[in-house]
Amino acid sequence: MFKKILIANRGEIAVRIIRACREMGIASVAVYSQADANSMHVRLADEAVCIGPPANKDSYLNAPNIISAAVITGADAIHPGYGYFSEVPSFAEACEACKIKFIGPRPASVEKLGDKARAREIMQGAGVPIIPGTKGVLKNEQDAFKMAAKIGYPVLIKASSGGGGRGIREVGNEDELGKILKVAQMEAESSFGNPDVYMEKLIEEPRHIEVQILADEHGHVVHLGERECSVQNARHQKMLEEAPSAALNPTMRAKMGDAAVRAAKASGYWNAGTVEFLLDKHNSFYFMEMNTRVQVEHPVTEAVTGVDILKAQIRIADGEKLWFTQKDVQINGHAIECRITAEDPDKGFTPSLGTIENVTLPGGFGVRVDTHMYANYTIPPYYDSLLGKLIVWGSDRNEAISRMSRALSEFKIEGVKTNISYHQKIMANPYYRRGEINTDFIKTRMENGESG
Repeated sequence: MFKKILIANRGEIAVRIIRACREMGIASVAVYSQADANSMHVRLADEAVCIGPPANKDSYLNAPNIISAAVITGADAIHPGYGYFSEVPSFAEACEACKIKFIGPRPASVEKLGDKARAREIMQGAGVPIIPGTKGVLKNEQDAFKMAAKIGYPVLIKASSGGGGRGIREVGNEDELGKILKVAQMEAESSFGNPDVYMEKLIEEPRHIEVQILADEHGHVVHLGERECSVQNARHQKMLEEAPSAALNPTMRAKMGDAAVRAAKASGYWNAGTVEFLLDKHNSFYFMEMNTRVQVEHPVTEAVTGVDILKAQIRIADGEKLWFTQKDVQINGHAIECRITAEDPDKGFTPSLGTIENVTLPGGFGVRVDTHMYANYTIPPYYDSLLGKLIVWGSDRNEAISRMSRALSEFKIEGVKTNISYHQKIMANPYYRRGEINTDFIKTRMENGESG
């Protein structure tokens, strides 16, 4: 087993990884920017190394500094968490070149699946349902008009190297296509360094459902059930997640899980990963993308399966075979996660900066809080607004909603604005309580004030 792991991340996920390491008897090394000198992950780690100024490009996205920190401290592995270098093949290759284990999939898999157009081709070959659209990237404007006419409007133009809900443009009709195509290509070049885009049929009223998989280096793959991720903001960013999905029956769950396992095997994947699907109103599902990392929302799967995904990542990276089979995976109860952010819901969810004067965390049976904040913690202006995650478990969905409502009412953060009150409104929304949600839920059921 690894003796020392460097965590190439910050915030709540860095804290989560450090805790997993400590329980496994593995020493941890935190890296931090000058702005994060007083962050919780720095305090909890066995060692900490400053890797640069506050800006991400000078610190958390500074690969030479991070790898140098690993070499200097004698770390034999690096865990990237999510974001940052978690899906950058060149970083994983650099780790290998320095004889440091990258806790994640091999670079070739990340590269293949990071190219969304190429991933579609792999899934199609594996018999995984894909959304009607281009086989690869759009070659030119003529190709775009031809494909749109074939699959029918509305369509989506998507960046081939995009992800996390970014690099997506909707086209409603032929008159819009030429202009939006050019804009999408420029955005793709600006955001991802790659102007390639592809086209998909827009699935109307979809639910966003993802399947968690674990795969070892010996060819064994299992899935841990699905997560419902349909409650998203206008930027396609997830706000809360739950497991299992209220939309799936056991037959559908098995079909989607089997498709996710095929997807992993077809791409030669190992470690933790997530296969994301869209489920239409007719209960047909389609592959959307595969995330080659641990997800923000992994705790809801842990809550209903009892599998510690972070520890599993470490064990798999150390070369262990999976220690359980698909038959051993049982879904128990229901879990919900609310992402707690420093944002002001009354001002369009604009970031709320400042110092957290006081924090009261909720507790009780079935309640978990993953966070890096504490009283007198000053939120740096350089990073995302995620303060933590509130996760609850219940014997069924109704109990989980009731427990989440109670826990949110106890959760107090003073000194900055947060989205806690907005999550309380979601829990009280009749559509949400009935499980009648899709990716337009916030727009159609919350912002438009429909009471249900």
